[in-house]
Amino acid sequence: MSEIIQEKIKGLPENAYNELKEGEEYQPIMSPHKVYPEANTWSILMGLLMAVIFSAAAAYLGLKIGQVFEAAIPIAIIAVGLSTVLKRNNALGENVIIQSIGACSGVIVAGAIFTLPALYILHLDAQFYQVFLSSLLGGFLGILFLIPFRKYFVADMHGKFPFPEATATTEVLVTGEKGGKQALLLLVAGIIGGVYDFIIATFGWWNEVFTSRVAHFGQVIADKAKMVFRMNVGAAVMGLGYIVGLRYTAIICAGSFLSWYVFIPVIHYFAGGQTLPIGNNVTGLIGAMTPEEIFRNYVRHIGIGGIAMAGIIGIIRSSKIIRDAFSLAVKEIFGKHIANKDVMRTRRDIPMGIIAGGIIVTAILVFIFFQIGVVHNLTYALIGLLVVMIITFLFTTVAANAIAIVGNP
Repeated sequence: MSEIIQEKIKGLPENAYNELKEGEEYQPIMSPHKVYPEANTWSILMGLLMAVIFSAAAAYLGLKIGQVFEAAIPIAIIAVGLSTVLKRNNALGENVIIQSIGACSGVIVAGAIFTLPALYILHLDAQFYQVFLSSLLGGFLGILFLIPFRKYFVADMHGKFPFPEATATTEVLVTGEKGGKQALLLLVAGIIGGVYDFIIATFGWWNEVFTSRVAHFGQVIADKAKMVFRMNVGAAVMGLGYIVGLRYTAIICAGSFLSWYVFIPVIHYFAGGQTLPIGNNVTGLIGAMTPEEIFRNYVRHIGIGGIAMAGIIGIIRSSKIIRDAFSLAVKEIFGKHIANKDVMRTRRDIPMGIIAGGIIVTAILVFIFFQIGVVHNLTYALIGLLVVMIITFLFTTVAANAIAIVGNP
């Protein structure tokens, strides 16, 4: 193996953002023919530390507002800042490993906090080992199913997908290697956000959620027309809007406006005289409910249905990707292909035979988990395993496609 090289990164090549022309080949800024400091003790330990810190932050924010932020960008900025302070030369490869490990935090956390709270809402007895193993095995399956898509998304579709979050992260890492000062910006922003939220939580100078009910006419409109304006002004929510970008933020806002200014008033107007069971055999008029109660009892279910249908549409639209990736995997396993040792190190994948074996082993562990730790019924365990395998495979594709287009699954 050649010695670790020392060179100054000049920036991304011109064709990093564009589709490649016929016969054109993308030359990465880290040459595949040279050896760089990448996966070492420093990068792995720092990546694990970032994963712990940002897992807690992502869980808090996700449970609070239902949206997990993309951790790769702030982790990349921190990695660049630390490498600058510690004067680590040629640290781009190390920083890539740090942000890659740390950014996994949001993915696993999202899979847990968006599903497991339903167990407690339904008053089901969920033990810690069940929560832990379901997250662990689900993470394994997602990673194993995602590996066959790497070549399709990264190589074959170069320049055709925007990859907004990945592009921003790459630019941060490359700019940091050239001597950028994003870490200082993150530090200042963190101090401002911390002081801002500290004032809200400690002194209560203003409410974290602003509502139009603060004005008399706003209260009248809420009572009569069931229209109310609500906005969370916490630093975390505002920062989330900056991270996910204008397009994705606009989509979220559009759904909120449709819910609060169309669905709720319409339900109140057409069904205000009807009654709704509230619980313990007590009923109440829909017209007497507050906008928040109408949202909780009716409109939220419309949103859940919309999310489910969006997932189905995503699977249908990703059918070509699924077919191509599955075909590639079959060719890799059963066909004749170039041995990994003859391929440049940056284009090597884990052999598909190992991927297939890993999926089989994980599937067996999932079945054992269902049989021994959840349902204690052979038929139910087999059905659960089948559902998990199908849904995991299909929605891994949907998630990968969503990340490539909007940067958020």
